[in-house]
Amino acid sequence: MEQTEDTTPVETTEELKPLTAADRCDVCGAQAFIRVVLASGDLVFCGHHGTANKDKLKPIAITWQDETDKLN
Repeated sequence: MEQTEDTTPVETTEELKPLTAADRCDVCGAQAFIRVVLASGDLVFCGHHGTANKDKLKPIAITWQDETDKLN
């Protein structure tokens, strides 16, 4: 996410490469569909764990890359 002037996070995926089947959830090892870029590094999650951690991580995320639309 990029920060706007009022510090509201904005979703963007344009500068990140797409997630692949080789990207695995940091919690359970399933295929990752969400990448969270933090100041301290990247985290990747399956749809379930990304959704479960969204409220905690999205406010501090630099970028939130959500590719869960590939699941349908």
